[in-house]
Amino acid sequence: MQIKIIGIKDITHLKIDNFASESVENFNYLGFILNADNKINIVIAEGTAKGNKAYYANAKLIKLKFLKKNSKTKIYKTMIRTVITYSSETWTLTAKDENNLRIFERQILRKIYGPVLIVIQITIW
Repeated sequence: MQIKIIGIKDITHLKIDNFASESVENFNYLGFILNADNKINIVIAEGTAKGNKAYYANAKLIKLKFLKKNSKTKIYKTMIRTVITYSSETWTLTAKDENNLRIFERQILRKIYGPVLIVIQITIW
């Protein structure tokens, strides 16, 4: 059995009975990379990449013309957003991280709803 320790730089290898440990900088746990500095931006970047994969896996369904936008939004919330926010309960977000998540969400919603037409009325006296 092998145990990985994150963040302790003084210990490189430790063995107790049949248990061996190794000091590492990054560790993949449940599909996400944990690091010694506890930087979430790497996890968010991976999450958005997985979210893109989830979107393109469901792109044919989302691009159907006869499907209502409400249904497409439900598909987004259940099949794409959950991929991105997996284990988000433990995240400590900075303003930049929140902005990156909002950017991704706007990109997907723009693909669902299309571009927004803004009409400006000018009255001349």
